[in-house]
Amino acid sequence: MPKYLLLIHEDESAFAAGGQASFDEVMAAHMSFATELDELGGKSLGGEALQPLATATFLRGTRTAGVAAVDNPSPDVKEALGGYYLVEAEDDAQARRIAERCPAPHGYIEIRPIWDFSAE
Repeated sequence: MPKYLLLIHEDESAFAAGGQASFDEVMAAHMSFATELDELGGKSLGGEALQPLATATFLRGTRTAGVAAVDNPSPDVKEALGGYYLVEAEDDAQARRIAERCPAPHGYIEIRPIWDFSAE
């Protein structure tokens, strides 16, 4: 079955404004999503929540020219990558149906097919 990465982009400030109750509500929705994924015929291969953008380190450069830490290259971004799910789905349409159920109350879901090099 093809694999898809569901990238969760959200406005981190919305979580801060909502407090612990809002965070708990979203986490409960993610727990429910895991059950719904099975009901939709998909399979979860993993997923994680990411620490806030302020904890990230950004590197730029190449091994030959040198790599250096830099300031956030997108400081004006409103919605940051906050987590992901790696799922298996029959096809793009099923992946979309699954992604439509993935919680992202303060942002959006990006669906990216995983390139399968094993057949090449």
